[in-house]
Amino acid sequence: MIATIINALAIIIGSLLGLVLGGKISEKYRNVVFDGAGITTVIIGISMGLASQRIIYLALSLIIGGLIGSALDFDGAILRFGAFLERITQRKSSRSDSKVISESITKPVSESVPLTDAEAAAETAALIADHRSGWDFGHAFLNASVLFCVGAMALLGSFKAGTEGDYTLILTKSILDGFMAILMTAAMGPGVAFSALPILVYQGALTLAAQSVKPFVSSLMLSELTGVGGAMVLMIGLNLLSIKQIKTANFLPALLLIVALALLDPAILAAARSFGF
Repeated sequence: MIATIINALAIIIGSLLGLVLGGKISEKYRNVVFDGAGITTVIIGISMGLASQRIIYLALSLIIGGLIGSALDFDGAILRFGAFLERITQRKSSRSDSKVISESITKPVSESVPLTDAEAAAETAALIADHRSGWDFGHAFLNASVLFCVGAMALLGSFKAGTEGDYTLILTKSILDGFMAILMTAAMGPGVAFSALPILVYQGALTLAAQSVKPFVSSLMLSELTGVGGAMVLMIGLNLLSIKQIKTANFLPALLLIVALALLDPAILAAARSFGF
């Protein structure tokens, strides 16, 4: 579990650095950061997607999994959870926000025209909205969670940590995740930091279950999980670049379907041969 905790801390630290940097970046340069993060994510997604050895499995998993996820509204559920987390953080930060912003509104542009209480309240609300403009807490949380969880490094690294005590892959992933967290937080806001929660749950559970799960994990399963995960990461990249808005979380069932297909692969191939394929 220690490697997973380090991974989560790397994301939190990267997010804090991203908040500091993002607060000093104008809208013009924020768009540059957004585009840079988007292109990087697209490249990661394509490189992962090319690992697939059974493209038909990938297609079936994405299509059927997407239909299941859309019917169950996975994307909406995760966004609602992100909104819940945002409300919690807003309650905790509202006092500090009010204090900082109130200092700015007690100094009117013209000393001869003081603000009334109503004007001051309106100005406070406007400044808070402006301070948080460009932030999309729910989507930041969702996109970062998917990006940091679906890669083969998360799966294989957790197995190696749990069965061999080898933390190399998870620690390497921690460095990569930390730098991606800086970029994504600077572009999308503090929702990225909360992706540390699913990392703790997902990688932690895999690490604890490694001994019992590892015998079922083949090289084919790893390659196909990487391929489907890469397709989902590519969706995130397209979202970041505003090329097409895809509800990425609705495709999460594809990860379970690709595992089932990989486990059934010998039987599927045997059946295909019997029909002359």
